[in-house]
Amino acid sequence: MAESLLKRVANGDSGAVKEVMDQFGGLVWSLARRSCYNPADAEDATQEIFLDIWKSASRYDESKGSETLFVAMIARRRLIDRIRRQGREPRMEDVDAPGFELAATNSAEGETASEAALAAKAVVQLKPAQQRVLELGLLQGLSHSEIADVTGMPLGTVKTQMRRGLIKVRELMQVDSVGGPAESH
Repeated sequence: MAESLLKRVANGDSGAVKEVMDQFGGLVWSLARRSCYNPADAEDATQEIFLDIWKSASRYDESKGSETLFVAMIARRRLIDRIRRQGREPRMEDVDAPGFELAATNSAEGETASEAALAAKAVVQLKPAQQRVLELGLLQGLSHSEIADVTGMPLGTVKTQMRRGLIKVRELMQVDSVGGPAESH
């Protein structure tokens, strides 16, 4: 099996750095653009996110999810940190909750966009409580206890809804435990 792109980055492969930017640039840019007030902020955020991806590449574990998920989670965390530093709420009006619509300009970005569209379709099929918990946790960056406060659900229920929702999304997307498409037998 070929070494993952992020493992190559972690091992100092300079060619892999460009490949990461090519493959995930559209995803990172679209997330940054949706949470930043202007293109200049989005550009700065995108640079910060890619720096963090390169610093964190050695922590990528294929058994916990796809590279796309790893990159998206780093982006989400950096953007939430950025918003908190600036002391303002995220711009959520142009995010089509609970999923994202991503623009695609090349095949790698198109693959990422299709994964995001598939995830959005899967989330829509969840129970309303699971949709709400995933939206608050993944899109708005709230902690489990913050979600419990917002929704009035007990903390244990929030954790259960989050876990069951993520498992159901994974099933609906037909993703196996290592983050790739499940093989049909």
